[in-house]
Amino acid sequence: MHQEFTHHGLLGDIENQLTQTGTTEAGLKAVLDQVLDSLDCAAGTIHSLDSHLQMLHLYTRRNIPDGLLPRIQQIPVGKGMAGLAAERCCPVQVCNLQTDTSGVAKPGAKETGMEGSIAVPILVGDRVVGVLGVAKPSAYEFKETEIALLLDVGGVIGRFMVCSE
Repeated sequence: MHQEFTHHGLLGDIENQLTQTGTTEAGLKAVLDQVLDSLDCAAGTIHSLDSHLQMLHLYTRRNIPDGLLPRIQQIPVGKGMAGLAAERCCPVQVCNLQTDTSGVAKPGAKETGMEGSIAVPILVGDRVVGVLGVAKPSAYEFKETEIALLLDVGGVIGRFMVCSE
């Protein structure tokens, strides 16, 4: 019951934040901070999708090293965790970025120093409009309830992204 209350509370807080700020960089940074804090994550990103170019564009980030910016400013759909989440229209997670050999995470992901990581599509209906990524500094597999929360958060963010197009 408490987790359900927290789930709805977080979604309401995010909706209020975006109602006040829209999808400005500051507004989405505040949303990202709320999500990371609520899931005890240390790093994260929000990308928007340019469907014509099939590229994800970085909106905001937290605790992503500056040296990675050239590689994450624009991500082709289908490349890396974020690109795969956009392409597959479903969450993509890696329990430990530092030891992953699946090829899902790109080598630069190790430079974040993070381990447990997930990228979820930001959906409006069945249309991908972006990707939300979060990560923890230790090995971690996100629970179904956490994945559902991230997808719901993405749905709220997505409604505001579409409104600002």
